[in-house]
Amino acid sequence: MDYMRILVESLFGFGALFVLTKALGKTEITQITAFDFIAALVLGELVGNGLYDKEVGITQIAFAVFLWGTMIYVTEIITEKFKGTRSLLEGNPVVLIKQGQLDFEVMKKSKLDINQLQHLLRQKDIFSLQDVLFAVLETNGTISAMKKPAADTPTRSDLNLPLTRQTLPRLLISDGEVLWDNLEELNLDKNWLESELRLQNYFQVEDVLIAEYTPGEELFIMGYERTG
Repeated sequence: MDYMRILVESLFGFGALFVLTKALGKTEITQITAFDFIAALVLGELVGNGLYDKEVGITQIAFAVFLWGTMIYVTEIITEKFKGTRSLLEGNPVVLIKQGQLDFEVMKKSKLDINQLQHLLRQKDIFSLQDVLFAVLETNGTISAMKKPAADTPTRSDLNLPLTRQTLPRLLISDGEVLWDNLEELNLDKNWLESELRLQNYFQVEDVLIAEYTPGEELFIMGYERTG
């Protein structure tokens, strides 16, 4: 009976936390603030304690999750309505590099060292500090950076090239299966897809790892590498 109770409460706790997370709009873990992180820990602790305490049932777990979820929601509303509370609950972005100059005092207050700063910059495809004009440490711990003009990638306007309309590539085949919804949205059919596959010597959908199509361009196909 203990195993069954833990199973039922685990499923309920998982479902409750999932619904609560979706309702609060926390869809990407890398975007959480310090307050969100604390809230996630407390919610997990509430459910975890409830699972292994025989005197705590689903009703108590539901009440705890609802109560804490309500407090999180109210806090989010407060930060939206009253700007003065945002710095306390969410923090403020800070400028680490301004006009190419690194502010060491600000970096020290942010508990950030040079190696961590370089790591964050590399995630933005910046591999040298001398290429940075501005760098801002955001409240979620990520870096927003602006390169110096000499290090920045030129745009089509800079090169006086004609502008072209950009379209979103769509995946038509994934892991050997046709994504019919994407095919229909592009007003394409099975015959067109099979014809495009044959042009690149693919005669079975099962042999295709991915097939990606951008309107106006050739179908990009990557097949499974067969050996033997």
